[in-house]
Amino acid sequence: MLAALEKGLKRDGYAIDIASTGEMAQELIGINEYDLIVLDINLPDIDGFTILKYLRENDPTTRVIIVSANRTIDDRIRGLDLGANDYLIKPFDFKELQARIRALLRRDFASKPNLMREGGLELDLSTHRVSYQEREIILTLKEYSILKYFVQNRGKIISSEELYQHIWNDEANPFTEVMRVHIYSLRKKLHSATGKNDIITTIKGSGYIFRIEE
Repeated sequence: MLAALEKGLKRDGYAIDIASTGEMAQELIGINEYDLIVLDINLPDIDGFTILKYLRENDPTTRVIIVSANRTIDDRIRGLDLGANDYLIKPFDFKELQARIRALLRRDFASKPNLMREGGLELDLSTHRVSYQEREIILTLKEYSILKYFVQNRGKIISSEELYQHIWNDEANPFTEVMRVHIYSLRKKLHSATGKNDIITTIKGSGYIFRIEE
């Protein structure tokens, strides 16, 4: 089931880390920031309720969907009381999990605008469309994710390690050229649309910085 969920969610464009034990889950939670966690209660070592309690003591905001074969109302109440955002009983249809994930992630935008604007660039957070002065820029999912992160952190030096943490998953090898290839392609597309060469600047030995002026 874990392998099937990983495959399906990666196909949807999410960066995924997986943990087959509670100990592994705690380790990942301790070193990474996640938008959402799908948490099984019946783990082979530490139960999911303990993981959820640990998470909420350190992070009150990450969305959590519990998946469990436990059907009793007491288990569901316990999970929600510990801070879960949703509870899905196994077996379930993958399409329902997809819908619940989308619904929870959309809540992050309740207090945020659906459009991000910076220097003539516009990112539509609900459709993942990008435009410059109303002219659409066609980006891949990874290019969009990189650009969104740069815009959110405009003017700040972003290290390669930080980009890997937020855009890729733990399986990505930071010593490959994959990220540089994506940034190179993104730069070309931004230059073609804006005529500007310095939107994403490499800071030697430190990382990248994003700036764009009208």
